[in-house]
Amino acid sequence: MCDFLFSSFTQTVEHGFPNQPSALAYDPKLQLMAIGTKSGAIKIYGAPGVEMTGLHKDTAAVTQIHFLYGQVRILSLLDDNTIHLWEIVQRENRSHLVEVHSFNLPGRPGIESTSATRVTVMLLKLSCDLLALGTEGGGVHFLELPTLTLLNNIPEEYKCGKSLGPVESLQQHPQDSDKILIGYSRGLVVLWDLNSRHVDNLFLGKQQLESLVWERSGNSFVSSHSDGGYMVWAVSSSNPCTHDPISSTIPYGEAPLVLFSGGMPRASYGDRHCLTILQDSSHVTLDFTSRVIDFFTIHCTDKDKEFDDPSALVVLLEEELVVIDLQMAGWPTVPAPYLAPLHSSAITCSCHISNVPPKLWERVISAGQQQCPLQNYENWPLCGGKNLAADPKPKELLLTGHEDGTVRFWDASGVSLKPLYKLSTANIFQTDGDHNDSLTQAGEEEWPPFRKVGCFDPYSDDPRLAIQKISVCKYSGKLVVAGTAGQVIVLVLSDEKSDHMIDVATVDLLQDREGFTWKGHDRLPPKSGSVVFAPGFQPVVLVQCMPPAAVTAVTLHAEWNLIAFGTSHGFGLFDYHRRSPVCTLHPNDSLAMEGPLSRVKSLKKSLRQSFRRIRKSRVSGKKRVVVNSPTSKVQEANAQLAEHDAEVTPVQRRIEPRSADDSLSGVVRCLCFADTFLRDGTHHGPTMWAGTNSGSVYAYALDVPSQEKFSEQSVEALLGKEIQLMHRAPVVSIAVLDGRGNPLPEPYEVSRDLAKAPDMQGSHSVLIVSEEQFKVFMLPKVSAKTKFKLTAHEGCRVRKVALSNFTSVSSEEYSENALVCLTNLGDIHVFSVPALRPQVRYDCIRKEDISGIASCVFTKTGQGFYLISPSEYERFSLSARVITEPLCRVDVERPHDLSAHRMISEGSCDTEDWSNDAENSALHHRKKSHFKLYYKKKLHTMTVFTVFLIK
Repeated sequence: MCDFLFSSFTQTVEHGFPNQPSALAYDPKLQLMAIGTKSGAIKIYGAPGVEMTGLHKDTAAVTQIHFLYGQVRILSLLDDNTIHLWEIVQRENRSHLVEVHSFNLPGRPGIESTSATRVTVMLLKLSCDLLALGTEGGGVHFLELPTLTLLNNIPEEYKCGKSLGPVESLQQHPQDSDKILIGYSRGLVVLWDLNSRHVDNLFLGKQQLESLVWERSGNSFVSSHSDGGYMVWAVSSSNPCTHDPISSTIPYGEAPLVLFSGGMPRASYGDRHCLTILQDSSHVTLDFTSRVIDFFTIHCTDKDKEFDDPSALVVLLEEELVVIDLQMAGWPTVPAPYLAPLHSSAITCSCHISNVPPKLWERVISAGQQQCPLQNYENWPLCGGKNLAADPKPKELLLTGHEDGTVRFWDASGVSLKPLYKLSTANIFQTDGDHNDSLTQAGEEEWPPFRKVGCFDPYSDDPRLAIQKISVCKYSGKLVVAGTAGQVIVLVLSDEKSDHMIDVATVDLLQDREGFTWKGHDRLPPKSGSVVFAPGFQPVVLVQCMPPAAVTAVTLHAEWNLIAFGTSHGFGLFDYHRRSPVCTLHPNDSLAMEGPLSRVKSLKKSLRQSFRRIRKSRVSGKKRVVVNSPTSKVQEANAQLAEHDAEVTPVQRRIEPRSADDSLSGVVRCLCFADTFLRDGTHHGPTMWAGTNSGSVYAYALDVPSQEKFSEQSVEALLGKEIQLMHRAPVVSIAVLDGRGNPLPEPYEVSRDLAKAPDMQGSHSVLIVSEEQFKVFMLPKVSAKTKFKLTAHEGCRVRKVALSNFTSVSSEEYSENALVCLTNLGDIHVFSVPALRPQVRYDCIRKEDISGIASCVFTKTGQGFYLISPSEYERFSLSARVITEPLCRVDVERPHDLSAHRMISEGSCDTEDWSNDAENSALHHRKKSHFKLYYKKKLHTMTVFTVFLIK
C-alpha cells in the first residue's frame, strides 16, 4: 500500500460544547466570542467555520478573559494568578491563536502570603493601552499594554486604614475614560480619577457587593448585592459622599432593559439557575438546567448614539450556550450553528454515514425544519472572521444515540457540527415520565414567570429507553435502532404526518429453555392504539427480544427486508416486511450445529491432526540426528532457534486460549449480511454472519424470495457453517471480501448503479477480526488464508475496527482499502486488505481514557470521532486527502505587532516553528488533567447586572 495514501495522525477539530467552561468574552467590533475552560483552553468562535483554539503552557483554569477591542488580542487570567496575552497571527493565509506574553503580579515586600495580590477582577480600558487589576487585598494595580509592564498602583489613603475586602468590580466611566468605578466586597464604591489620582465620589453601600454596571450616560450606576437585590446610585459632583441610593425608580428617560443573573429567593428557588429580563411590564425569568457562568449582550457601541439598542443576549452556561433574540416579541431563543450540547442527554452510541445521497439529505433537513420552524442559522449574531473552507460536496451525517431514547442527526460535513433532526423513541412506549420535548412553555408557577430555556436535560425518565445500536440504509431511508430493554425498532423516513398503529412482534431467543429465570428489568410495554408521528423517521415495526436484555449488535439489509439483532442470550433474524421471525439461535446450544453443512467437527479434527503431525515430525527429527555428524550441531542449533522464534517472537506475542465456560461467552458482538459463496463455489446467495464473545462465528445461508414474491414467500435460513477460533477471543467484526479483496457494496448500490459490481468470479473470503488477531478464511471451504496476531505489547486488545477507503492525494481515481483498528492502549493500526500487512501505527487516545476508546467511530474515508469529554467529539484523520479542519482568517490592523517583535527578540524569522508549537499544544490539550476553580458563586446572589437604554 502506498505511503501517499496516509498522512501523519491529525486531530483536526473538536465538535460540540467545551467541557467545563469557566470564562466568556466578546469583541463587538470583530464579532468574535471567546470561551475559556477549566483545562486551560481558550476557544474563539465567529461565523460558522471560524474556530481557533489555544492552550496555556501551564494547565490551570481560565477564570477571566477579555478582548482588546478590535485588535484580535486576548487577555486571560488563570487561577494560578498569571495573566497571559494572546494574538491571532496569520500563517499560510490562515489564522492561528498564539500566546505572546505572560505576567505574574509580585507579592508585597515582607509578606509571604500571595493571597493579598491574588487578582480578583480585570478592567481593560477601551483605548486598550492600560489594564487595571483588582486584588483580594483590596489593591488596584495597573499594567501597560501590550507589553504587560507593571505601573504604579492606586494609593490607599482614602481607606483610612480600614479593610474593605477584595475588589469585586472595576468599571470604566462610559463618557470619561480617565475615571473608573472601584467596588469593594464590603459595599464601598469609589469613583477614581486616573489623571488627578484622587477620589471623586464615595458611595457607602450596606450590603456585600457582587457587581457594578454603568448606565450609558454615566449619570448613574447600578450595584447588585448578595441579598438578591440591586441599588441605583446617582453620580453627582456636588455630593462627593453618598450614603443612600436612589430608591424604587430609575432616573433616566426611556424605559431601560435590565438583565441580571441570580437574585432568586434562597428558600424557595435556591436550586434554580436563572437570568431575569425586565422591561416595563415585561418580565421573564429564564430558567436553565445548568449554572450560569457569564453572559454578554450584542448592542450598539457607538458613543454618539443615544440608545444601546441590544439585539441579542448570549448566555454561557455550564453545559450549553443559549442565545436570546431581544428584538423579537417574547424574546425567543436563536438556534446555534455550533457549540451544540451533544450531551443534552448522555451519548450511548454513535453511527457515521459517509456520502449521504442528496435526496436523503434534503428529506432529513426538511423533517428537522418542521420540528423547529425557527431553525434559521442566518440570524446567528456572531459572524466575525471569514471561513476559507469550501462548501463540502460529499455530505456526512453523524447519528448519536442517547440515554433518553432519542437519536440525533448532525451535519458532520464540515467544522461546525450542526443539529439537523431529532428522533424520539419514547413516545411509542408506556412510561411514567412525560416526554414532551417543548422547553419553551411557561413554568408551573405564576410568579416569578419562569420559562424553561435550553436543551440540556441529563435526566432520563426510564433507563430502558437508552439507545444501544444504530443501523441505517441511506438509499432506502430505513433506520433500525435497538435499546437497553431488548427493543428493536424499524423506522421508515416519511415526508408526511402519520397516525398509525405499530406492529409488535416478540422474539424468544431462548425458546423457552428450561431452568432459566430472567432477573433483570422488564420489557418496555408499547402503547396500545394508534400514535401520531411527525414527518421524519416513523416506526413501523417493534421487535421485542425475550429475555429483554440489552441489544449488543444489530444490522439491516433493506434490499432483503431483513434485520438481525443479538443480545447476551443469542441472536435472531427478522423479516420486517412479513412481520415474522426467521430464526433464532443461542450460541451455547451444543445441538445447534448438527446438520449436513456443519464444519465444526471437520475443522476441529483437521486442526488436531495438524498439531499431531507437527509434534511427530519434531520428535522423529530429533531422533534421526547423528551426534557425531559434522552438520548435526548446525541442525540442532537451527532447530532450537526455530523453536525459540516460534515461542517468543518480538512482533507477535503468544495468545493463550480462553475458557469456554464463560458466562459472557454467548454475547453476540457483531452481525453482517453478505451475498457470497457459502454452500459451494459455484452458487452464491444471501448469507448472514454472527460473531460471539467466545470466538465462535455462525454463518447462515438465506433463501430470500425475489422482490415480486416478498409478500407470498417467507425467508428461510439454513445454518451453514461455524468457525471456532482456537484462542476463543471475542469476535469484534466480520466482513466478506470479493474476488479482488474488496469489501462488498452496500444494499442498493449495485442495483442503482451507484457502485461497481463485486467480483463474483474469483474466490470470496471472509475477514474475521477478534480482540486478539485478524484472520482471512477462503470461502466456501473456510480454509485459513492469512492471519496477523496483534501485537507488540502485552495485553493489547482490539476495541474498534472498520474497513476504510483511502484515496490518493495525487489522483482521485486511485484508492485502496485498508483495515483500521483501535486497541485498548489507544493506538491506531492500519493494515492492508486482504494481505493484512501492517502499514502505519499512530498514538490516538490515552490508554486510561476508557470512555474515549469505547466511543470511537471510524468513517469509510479514513477519519474518526471519539469523545474527549461527555460534551465534545475529537475529530481525527488518517487520510492524506480527506481532512476536515478549520480554515479561517481574521483580518485586523494592530498598533503593535507583538508576534513580529517576539520573533526578532528571539533571533528567529521563521514563524512556522513557534506557531506549530502552540498549535500542537492546543491540539493535544485534552491529554492534560483538569483543574477546578477555587470558588463558586451562590445561586441566590445577584452576580452579574446589565442595564440598557432602548428606544
